Amino acid sequence: MALKHTIFKVELAIADMDRHYYETHSLTVAQHPSETEERMMVRIFAFARHAHERLVFAKGLSVDDEPDLWHIDYTGDILTWIDVGLPDERRIRKACGRSNEVMVYLYGGNIADMWWKDNESKVKSLSKVSVFNLPDTSALTAMAKRNMQLQYSIQDGEVWLSDAQDAHSIVVDTLQLANA
Repeated sequence: MALKHTIFKVELAIADMDRHYYETHSLTVAQHPSETEERMMVRIFAFARHAHERLVFAKGLSVDDEPDLWHIDYTGDILTWIDVGLPDERRIRKACGRSNEVMVYLYGGNIADMWWKDNESKVKSLSKVSVFNLPDTSALTAMAKRNMQLQYSIQDGEVWLSDAQDAHSIVVDTLQLANA
């Protein structure tokens, strides 16, 4: 018998002073049976950082040719492709051919650092790719609950995520920004 997705409900209030984006999103997030809570929370964090009315969770782990999140315009063109984890360089290259910009969110401490060391030269040649590293995701993972009410705030590059009990500064290391 196949394992089923676990469903999480998220009320995400975003105050992004850097982008002048202020909105509340009611999200239903399906956690794949093989996905950790840490990875799922990084997906939610990536959603908050790039929130837009047309940004949605894609099939990600369930399908090889879809990202974790994507922003598709009304014509069906992929504007933003967002992958979480340690994607294969060929996957990133393919995403560059299908979308206007590609965002990669690394996490996992030393393993993310090793991935960047092994892939940096190949990824740096891809002008559409931005790479971010979350060196410590323990605060994100601690907030994971089946029903979440989260507040995401960013000002002058400083990121805060909070729920009813705690507020945490989330460090995001920018390893590469796409060429504008």
